Amino acid sequence: MQKIIALLAGLLFGAGLAASDMNNPERVQGFLDLLNWDPSLMFVMMGALAIAMPGFYWVQKRQGKPFFAKQFFMPTKFDIDKDLILGASLFGMGWAIVGYCPGPAIASLAYAYEETLIFVIAMFAGAKVQHLISK
Repeated sequence: MQKIIALLAGLLFGAGLAASDMNNPERVQGFLDLLNWDPSLMFVMMGALAIAMPGFYWVQKRQGKPFFAKQFFMPTKFDIDKDLILGASLFGMGWAIVGYCPGPAIASLAYAYEETLIFVIAMFAGAKVQHLISK
């Protein structure tokens, strides 16, 4: 059941990205372009936060266990260290240059654009290299 819920959540996320055009790299890059600013990404983020924040509040106040898992998995590390700063910087630079972050890139595979496929392959390769380096 947990995998079905994960699949449905992923499909809903992808549909939301497509409906808001946030899987379009030009839309994202337009948000980051200070000379020709496109504020639509900000409004999509505000809408997502308006829905997610009450949900997270409710989940944190809920006693017991999640509906579809044995336990809650909460972050255990709260330190801001050089690895976090480096990773966030690389993520932000890649997002600005390419216009994709992982969720929209995977959702955009449905359009079968060659650039998206190359990006997703490079993203997974980079994750594998990071995993091998950090061992």
